[in-house]
Amino acid sequence: MKNQMNLQFSALSQNESFARVTVASFITQLDPTMDELTEIKTVVSEAVTNAIIHGYESNSDGVVYISVTLHEDGVVELMIRDEGIGIDNVDEAKQPLYTTKPDLERSGMGFTIMENFMDEIRVESTVLEGTTLYLKKHLTNSKALCN
Repeated sequence: MKNQMNLQFSALSQNESFARVTVASFITQLDPTMDELTEIKTVVSEAVTNAIIHGYESNSDGVVYISVTLHEDGVVELMIRDEGIGIDNVDEAKQPLYTTKPDLERSGMGFTIMENFMDEIRVESTVLEGTTLYLKKHLTNSKALCN
């Protein structure tokens, strides 16, 4: 059995925390460890922030889309998508410390964090059409300390 949730919201920075908490709440039914939950929340935060800041260039008319699929075997699949400006060179964008917004004091570590916290990450992007992140994490059999 699998369970799925879809979410969409305006590309406003204040909605980043909404996305993070909503995804975390949905995932708790798999009883992840606190570390796993924190890692997934961090990844959602990074991906949504990238969509808002880079994809839509802080244009609040954009929409961020998230799909979460939970599998009975403890696999969590995330899809986070924007219809923004896209990424011209994904390999370059994934390099640690690379940022297109140094004036906004962006660290350029978003993709690095996502790659370290998730088991699989795939990025599809088309210039002027947007970017989609596909992320997968295999949860351990451990139980969370609290739900």
